[in-house]
Amino acid sequence: MLARKSIIPEEYVLARIAAENLRKPRVRDRLPKARFIAKSGACNLAHKNIREQGRFLQDIFTTLVDLKWRHTLVIFTMSFLCSWLLFAIMWWLVAFAHGDIYAYLEKSTVEKSGLESTVCVTNVRSFTSAFLFSIEVQVTIGFGGRMMTEECPLAITVLILQNIVGLIINAVMLGCIFMKTAQAHRRAETLIFSRHAVIAVRNGKLCFMFRVGDLRKSMIISASVRIQVVKKTTTPEGEVVPIHQVDIPVDNPIESNNIFLVAPLIICHVIDKRSPLYDISATDLVNQDLEVIVILEGVVETTGITTQARTSYIAEEIQWGHRFVSIVTEEEGVYSVDYSKFGNTVKVAAPRCSARELDEKPSILIQTLQKSELSHQNSLRKRNSMRRNNSMRRNNSIRRNNSSLIVPKVQFMTPEGNQNTSES
Repeated sequence: MLARKSIIPEEYVLARIAAENLRKPRVRDRLPKARFIAKSGACNLAHKNIREQGRFLQDIFTTLVDLKWRHTLVIFTMSFLCSWLLFAIMWWLVAFAHGDIYAYLEKSTVEKSGLESTVCVTNVRSFTSAFLFSIEVQVTIGFGGRMMTEECPLAITVLILQNIVGLIINAVMLGCIFMKTAQAHRRAETLIFSRHAVIAVRNGKLCFMFRVGDLRKSMIISASVRIQVVKKTTTPEGEVVPIHQVDIPVDNPIESNNIFLVAPLIICHVIDKRSPLYDISATDLVNQDLEVIVILEGVVETTGITTQARTSYIAEEIQWGHRFVSIVTEEEGVYSVDYSKFGNTVKVAAPRCSARELDEKPSILIQTLQKSELSHQNSLRKRNSMRRNNSMRRNNSIRRNNSSLIVPKVQFMTPEGNQNTSES
């Protein structure tokens, strides 16, 4: 350090460090916006400070179904082990109270054959044998080495009680496992939504659109779509509502409001006076703190269970002036769906104003379409001119190549003075 101080002055080092810090701009990372519904459909909500935890035990079956798989399997295993151990203790106490254990310990091997009719349970000599007998009773294995006799009414009561408890445990735990494997949200994994939503003109109106599809061949019966806008609002009285939900209608020509989800569909919402997006323009959309929640509900055809798929779109995921590309084609009499283009969009002409301004001044749409038509014609002219130029350049290059391949004529002089012309 002394050598460095003697070579480089301290004032120069401090000035250089200050200059480097000034050159590096300090940019804070923008915090991601908290969304109410994740793209996968999970609710982004944390429950804290719940004091009445006993309410979850009142609905024990739903609690078991909602647990994670590792917790459910641990409870499944421990319920059977605890019941076997509990009744093993009871069988050992019955044998101990009746004196069967001492009888087997005191009697010789020859005399043990006469004890079979005087003990409560044959061959129950220790806690291990009582545990094995408890397992045989509850799961009805019946190896034949241990069995009940008519000597002990208490043992018969314990046998009846264990059978009843075992049936209850089997029914609850097997039902829990079945419900976890057949949960409705498992079917929702194959219901997909487009990653982005779009706003474009359809039938002369600004529309909010997104695409939904089903990857399975088994259909969703009576499928319906609901759209809600969630945003933070403030009432005239000054009350702040952090999650204000507003339903917006879906443009569906079918009166029952159900969709036939046999192929991917584009769900459309017309932005009119009833829509919360009525006063939002393309410039205002970037700064809007809103979230559009999409809910698809229906009945699974194979199981008859009602399922629900959810997703959401924040302002950054809404593309203004775009339209979804077509992915359904007819090939050899069969409709084919190309899911690789499921979320692809193309840019189209759309006014940048809000739907309110578009209703007040319909000429904006006409001007936008005219500008789009002119730009389209200009682009076509540029393409045609570029093609002509390329073709002319190609023809010129071909002519140059052909001219270079022409064989020159060579003249030979003979002694007689005649000229012979030949091509080599």
